[in-house]
Amino acid sequence: MSGEPVQGRMTADGAGEVVVFLIGMRVNNWRAVRSWLPVFRAMPRMIRELARDPESGMLGYRLLPGLPRGIAVLQYWESKEKLLAYATDRDGEHRPAWAAFNRRVREGKDKVGFWHETFVVPAGAYESIYINMPEFGLGAAQGTVPVGRRGERAADRLAA
Repeated sequence: MSGEPVQGRMTADGAGEVVVFLIGMRVNNWRAVRSWLPVFRAMPRMIRELARDPESGMLGYRLLPGLPRGIAVLQYWESKEKLLAYATDRDGEHRPAWAAFNRRVREGKDKVGFWHETFVVPAGAYESIYINMPEFGLGAAQGTVPVGRRGERAADRLAA
């Protein structure tokens, strides 16, 4: 988290559906560098590709270091359609990285693990509040507005 705190009570400036995508890897054998290092290196390339293309649908992301034996990335997407389009784009970074990972899994057996979880959150089913914080999480992905614009209470923001 960086930047200066935004004074007061803020909330994310989104009102529509949002997709929350968590993706990560786990090193099962640290000595098997050939199995896990390429997986580890692939994610920054994909993040850079997505960040350069506002039309990709990725609204924002945050690295989640400190997991036991691994790392994860939290991503916010504008729609499941755009997330799935990126996953299947034959010209993007994802397809070759996924193919290479699958080869390594077959060759290296259980040396590296991979996981992802996708949550499609309908409009009105999420809310956020940030008090004297730099833009963070969904607020960093969608921008922030004063809480009063979306409702003073969490129940108001969830009903919107």
